[in-house]
Amino acid sequence: MPNETREVRPFSKLRHVLTLDGRVLAVPDDWELLPPGDAALSRRIKEDGPTWTVIEMKGRKRFSRGIWASKERIAALQLARADERLDPDYQRKLDAGRKRRAAEQVEYEQDFRSAVMAFLRFHPSRSAEAELMARLITDHAVPVGSGTVARTERIPIEERAEAATIAWMRHQTTGYDNMVIPLVKGRRREVRRLLAQRSHQLLTRYREGYDIDPVTCPLARALAQHRSKPLAVPSSMNPQMALGL
Repeated sequence: MPNETREVRPFSKLRHVLTLDGRVLAVPDDWELLPPGDAALSRRIKEDGPTWTVIEMKGRKRFSRGIWASKERIAALQLARADERLDPDYQRKLDAGRKRRAAEQVEYEQDFRSAVMAFLRFHPSRSAEAELMARLITDHAVPVGSGTVARTERIPIEERAEAATIAWMRHQTTGYDNMVIPLVKGRRREVRRLLAQRSHQLLTRYREGYDIDPVTCPLARALAQHRSKPLAVPSSMNPQMALGL
């Protein structure tokens, strides 16, 4: 069993894990848990031999709780990693990688914001609202580690932009955050679907150039609250918005 690399789940008993098919396994005596945090070391320990990767599921989100592997292998790779960090070339490569990722992030932010603008398609008379809204959604959705749909690569950027917009509107223009939703399978999904319909209806008014009452329109109120705020940080969620259009 220890010779097989596998993904496992945490278990309440010390030095035990739960397999994906529900079996409880004891961790070998000569193994230890490598904590998460060093992606390079985690990758190398997986490549070096059999491991048990501990993943905790919370809803659809996956959280690494470390990797069980041989103590000797972990110690040897940690020593090699420490020696590598002393090499001047390592720091140069690290700096170059950071610059590259920063440039990629800036480019993605620009692409994502353009995709949000394309999805909004507001009437020319509402261009200022479209610009502000696209900036707010982008600032909230695209930071690395945000865990939002904007960070997934499983769907095209156009679909990411639409999903991020509807999610932002759900929190900013509806009473979703204050709702008490029964713990019935599918109920939360149904509530989100209904709120998404209202968001699409609201967007239609901005796309077709209807007159907007800044007092009664939930989107107008949400945008007004952000006009005087800096946009360099994720937008705050406002749970007080009303449900109506």
